[in-house]
Amino acid sequence: MQLSVEISLYPLKDNYLEVIQWFIERLKAYPQIQRHTNGMSTQLGGDYDQVMALLAKEMKAAHEQWGKEVFVCKFITGGVNLDHSE
Repeated sequence: MQLSVEISLYPLKDNYLEVIQWFIERLKAYPQIQRHTNGMSTQLGGDYDQVMALLAKEMKAAHEQWGKEVFVCKFITGGVNLDHSE
């Protein structure tokens, strides 16, 4: 099954851009997951189990590295075309 996720990270720190960039760089380590980042969020797409495993691992790492932050996620099963620009 395919899964698409839109995720936004809101660090509860003054250096919020550093935290967001750190998280996005870590997502690049998963070549099997499609990724599209813009100024408001990052969209991920791929196999359901792989995407969920990535989120579990990387969200935990962010909490351990930076402390409190807010993740806002939207999930859609079946996947969507992340290259769609309209």
